[in-house]
Amino acid sequence: MNDPAPSITAYPDGPLIVRGDVELRDPEGRPVPKNRRTVALCRCGLSTIKPFCDGTHKPAGFRTDD
Repeated sequence: MNDPAPSITAYPDGPLIVRGDVELRDPEGRPVPKNRRTVALCRCGLSTIKPFCDGTHKPAGFRTDD
């Protein structure tokens, strides 16, 4: 069985959801370990577990453009 193609979905007022076999890298080009095939990446810049989302965008009132 073939795995579905990787995808990135921007959720309104929330994180980027990355699904599938994608290699994440930090600004220096080093791989960022992911422990699951679907991860949420921070867009608000306030997460304490960057690059991953910890839900801080909700109480901070983060909003994306419509």
